[in-house]
Amino acid sequence: MRAKVCLRDRVPRHCIVTHSAIPELTQIEELIEAGGSRLETRRLAEIDAGAGGRFPLYSIAFGNPDPAVPAIGFFGGVHGLERIGADVVIAYLRHLIMRLRWDGILHRQLESVRLVFMPLVNPGGMWLGTRANPNGVDLMRNAPLEAQTSVPPLLGGQRISARLPWYRGRRDEAMELENRALCETVKTELLSRNFSIALDCHSGFGLKDRIWFPYAHTRTPLPHLAEIHALDEVLRQTHGSHPYIIEPQSLQYLAHGDIWDYLHLRACQAEGRIFLPLTLEMGSWLWVKKNPRQLFSRHGIFNPQIAHRQQRVLRRHLPLLDFLSRAACSQHLWIPDAEARADHHARAMAKWYP
Repeated sequence: MRAKVCLRDRVPRHCIVTHSAIPELTQIEELIEAGGSRLETRRLAEIDAGAGGRFPLYSIAFGNPDPAVPAIGFFGGVHGLERIGADVVIAYLRHLIMRLRWDGILHRQLESVRLVFMPLVNPGGMWLGTRANPNGVDLMRNAPLEAQTSVPPLLGGQRISARLPWYRGRRDEAMELENRALCETVKTELLSRNFSIALDCHSGFGLKDRIWFPYAHTRTPLPHLAEIHALDEVLRQTHGSHPYIIEPQSLQYLAHGDIWDYLHLRACQAEGRIFLPLTLEMGSWLWVKKNPRQLFSRHGIFNPQIAHRQQRVLRRHLPLLDFLSRAACSQHLWIPDAEARADHHARAMAKWYP
């Protein structure tokens, strides 16, 4: 089930074909058509889903391409079973594309920031209704990175079999096609700049919405802890009643092969570069609690199954995505200087690493 990598091929509008097999993919292609020449759309790869056919993997970017300006990337659908993550990213992309038609303030904002979207990273897994991709590999356990201490059995990543969950893939093999495309996009669009943010949208089995930051492979604080704390502080000051628990992923569990840990470590190889990868884990128990019958559906465990609840989830999280876009655009106003950085780091250590 391997497919050729065709990274960074531009997509002419007349070549875009609607794929009704996956509603989210149909929505993405309709938005590509609606955005037209305002968007820079690339068909990164073709994903072979066996009998389901082959599905395109898209990236969409707009805003200032100058490497001197900051950037933010939005990612969804890394786990094919968690459709709501892709839906949140698609909803925000639609929100921006519709505003491009009339919102002069947005156009001025886009002069100072680059926006990048990969709304559906794992179309083959979404077609199959699986967490993993069509090769049975969990894309969030697939990076060439080992945890520094023991991890939970299976959950932390395993190489036993693709028939078991959280399969990492074979040792010493290249990353899966979807992850290679994701890494290429992050490298080209985000890590080419001195400042960038990434938000990867998932649904998690819990009662609270969480925003995780690295690391997952170690309990050691990341080098940009002060910047994470400053961003957390700005969010609390701006949206004091926000529903999110912000914490390092290592407070919950450790894992092998986390793709965002891998990319953050790559970013740290360049002195002065700040890359803040965040993961939104929407608490799916909130939906199950209101509709316990969802427990008997594989999709129901991870996604709201009633239309009005899905719309409520989309409305709930769009302010976060918009806040992060503005924070990236105005990072020079809240990133701490050398003196303030020490204070932010100390408070972050007391808060998250007591």
